[in-house]
Amino acid sequence: MALPAKKKTYTFADYMAWGEDERMELLEGEAVLLAAPSRLHQRISVELSRQLANFLEGKKCQLYTAPFAVRLFEKEGDLPEDVETVVEPDLTVVCDPKKLDRYGCKGAPELVLEILSPSSARRDRLVKFGLYQRAGVGELWLVSPEERTVQVFLLEEGILTLREVYGAGDIAKVNTLEGCFIQLDKVFRQNKEVLP
Repeated sequence: MALPAKKKTYTFADYMAWGEDERMELLEGEAVLLAAPSRLHQRISVELSRQLANFLEGKKCQLYTAPFAVRLFEKEGDLPEDVETVVEPDLTVVCDPKKLDRYGCKGAPELVLEILSPSSARRDRLVKFGLYQRAGVGELWLVSPEERTVQVFLLEEGILTLREVYGAGDIAKVNTLEGCFIQLDKVFRQNKEVLP
C-alpha cells in the first residue's frame, strides 16, 4: 500500500480508503506508519487487556485494543474530510456510548494506555501526549517495558499531570474506573528479554 502521491495533509477519508493492510495514524494531517509491535509489547498488551476486561465485564465502560481508531477532535457534523487526527492507542477505555460508532471512537476516551517501544516512545511521550491533553483524555498511562514502569497522568484543569509512577511489583490504581487495580507483577513478569 502506498500513500497518495504529493498530498500534504491527510484526513480520515484517506485513512478509511487505505484499508487494513498497514496500520497508520494521522497526527494533525501527517500520516505515520506504525511498526508491528514486538512480542514483548504484545504480551504486556494482552495482560493489561485481560485484567481490564475482567474488571469491566458487565459494566458500562468498554475496552478496545489496537487497532482501534480514535478521532480525538471530531465533532458532531464533521465529515471524514474534516478530521485530520486519528490515533490508535494500544488500549482504550470508552465509558460514553455516544462516542462509539462503526469506525471507533469520536472524541476523547476516558482512559488511554500506550505501551512504549523504541520506535514510538518519542512520538507517544511528546506528540500524542500533547494531542491527548488538548482533546481532554481523562487518564493516560505510559507503560515502559524497558523500565518496567507505568506513569499515570490525570487531566487536571486541562493539563495531563503526573499522578503516580508504579514499578513492576506494584498494584496500580486505575483512577477512571472506581475499584479497578492492575497487578503489575503479572504485566511485567518474565520481562527480562532485551528489546530490539
